[in-house]
Amino acid sequence: MNILQVVPFFSPVHGGSSVVPYNLSKELAERGHDVTLYTSNYKLSWEWVKSLSKVNVYPFKTRSNLAEFYVTPGIMNHMGEEIKRFDIIHLHNYRTFQNIIVSRYAKKYNVPYVLQAHGSLPRIAEKHRLKWIYDVFFGYESLRNSSNVIALSQTEAQQYRDMGVPEEKIAVIPNGIDLSEYANLPPKGSFKKKFGIKEDEKIVLYLARIHKIKGIDILAKAFANVIKKLDDVRLVVVGPDDGYLGELESLVRALKIEDKVLISGALYGRDKLEAYVDADVYVLPSRYETFPMSVLEAIACGTPTILTENCGIAEYFRDKTGLVVKTDSPSHLQEALLEMLMNREKQKVFRKNCETVTQKFNISETVSKLEEAYEELL
Repeated sequence: MNILQVVPFFSPVHGGSSVVPYNLSKELAERGHDVTLYTSNYKLSWEWVKSLSKVNVYPFKTRSNLAEFYVTPGIMNHMGEEIKRFDIIHLHNYRTFQNIIVSRYAKKYNVPYVLQAHGSLPRIAEKHRLKWIYDVFFGYESLRNSSNVIALSQTEAQQYRDMGVPEEKIAVIPNGIDLSEYANLPPKGSFKKKFGIKEDEKIVLYLARIHKIKGIDILAKAFANVIKKLDDVRLVVVGPDDGYLGELESLVRALKIEDKVLISGALYGRDKLEAYVDADVYVLPSRYETFPMSVLEAIACGTPTILTENCGIAEYFRDKTGLVVKTDSPSHLQEALLEMLMNREKQKVFRKNCETVTQKFNISETVSKLEEAYEELL
């Protein structure tokens, strides 16, 4: 098949919304498909582009960035007759400039396209009115004209239904990861040695964008109570600042836990794996999440997890690889942290389950399901 992948940004700094199209494009190309990827040059990872030797990547110049709406007019020069050569188009994310242009050309030339929102459908967090305006003028149209939509979980499938997408157009296909990247993990203790953490000190790991919606403030409050009962534990915060770092640092000072918190900034590649391997528990206390790739990464490293009920991915991992807690509840999270850190037997069970559960989310399984969805449309 001749496949076009469309994503508004292409760098690991953007998290799963970029990581997923990268992995899908790489695997589809390895299977012999002709894969092209359109994106913007906003914080573009040239390392990623070079690593996709079998994928044609077109990064269009970003002329303006309006509230994280990356306008790339140059993409229109590659539409028209060019779009006719694709068998199928896969649009990633929902409210993007690229989706407006490509979806309209796809309809004009009768090229089927699928849309994968990656959790971006609800009008939550900030920019409520801007999201409503996009939906009215562009969003509902792109959903209506799509041949199919891809949900990462039953939670997201319901979000599509709430947006008026008929049941027959919804395919539930969970994200997958390339397990070959986790075949040779770093030796235990590497992260602790690098950051001066004692060997016998436990690590509570948060690895995600530093944004309020991710619930890092909830974790900080819960952790402040945990260290009243456990002294040999450190909270490690890993991830790029997404507008909340200043408030987090102020909260840490107000809670008087500065000496127990390490904020490392973003880590990638081997450095990130070292953090997962040395962690006793990975925590994602999000107020809203659809399918965070970091959870798959953590369990691929054999690290138990604590998630909130509002993490759509929780339905796959509850009491298998970790615990699920109430959303926006520091007290409930505190209890879960103490249970995980003090119950070594439960940790062992969760670590053992990680290997079995991870196999279900191998990227090859995800791409096989995706190929089936493409072929059905053709």
